[in-house]
Amino acid sequence: MSLILGIETATKICSVAISDGNKLLALKEEGGEYSHSEKLTVFIQDITKKTGLKLKNIDAIAVSKGPGSYTGLRIGASVAKGLCYALNKPLIIVDTLQAMAFGMSKVQQACTERSRSTDLYCSMIDARRMEVYTALYDRNNKLMEPISAKIIDEDSFTDYLKNNKIVFFGDGAEKCREVLSINPNATFSDEGFPSAQYVNQIALEKFNKQEFEDVAYFEPYYLKDFIATIPKKLL
Repeated sequence: MSLILGIETATKICSVAISDGNKLLALKEEGGEYSHSEKLTVFIQDITKKTGLKLKNIDAIAVSKGPGSYTGLRIGASVAKGLCYALNKPLIIVDTLQAMAFGMSKVQQACTERSRSTDLYCSMIDARRMEVYTALYDRNNKLMEPISAKIIDEDSFTDYLKNNKIVFFGDGAEKCREVLSINPNATFSDEGFPSAQYVNQIALEKFNKQEFEDVAYFEPYYLKDFIATIPKKLL
């Protein structure tokens, strides 16, 4: 048995899941505005109650490590680390963009035609203006292009688009549609958003290999430094 509690807070979606091996036992998630500080612990309580499990029964805590929202990642990491300390459980970290690509591939597998027509999966998280956090993965969830922050223009991904059909997805993909859709090998999907159920799927493999993080030293992967702004109007 490998009961894993997964946490995903890298974007506006607050998502938690409990899985036993490959079986999803419970999932609760909600999008909208950033309100993870209000929702996350409540969602965890809700799904443990739904499954009839107690937190002490969990074998490991998995958390989406980023990149993404600075505040969202901090909240997810803090809750995950707090649970690991309190329960003496191992911590597993999962790349947010990798989990998104894994989820997108599973969604497409439900439609054989769509799955066959896709060579690469491009996860995109909005990083403001025309910049996105992004990475490319193949059908086996292997990283093909490293995670980076890119300013998207008509020349982005041209080398890959020459010979590969790429599906772009995530909350950063829509703003790139106009400049990238001129290439016939580029398609866009409204599915494939961050979800704790896919964090857990990747975490399961790491759990079986005992690939755990040092709880004391783990920090989310922000990719870019946090920049505080001064309000235009002082109250």
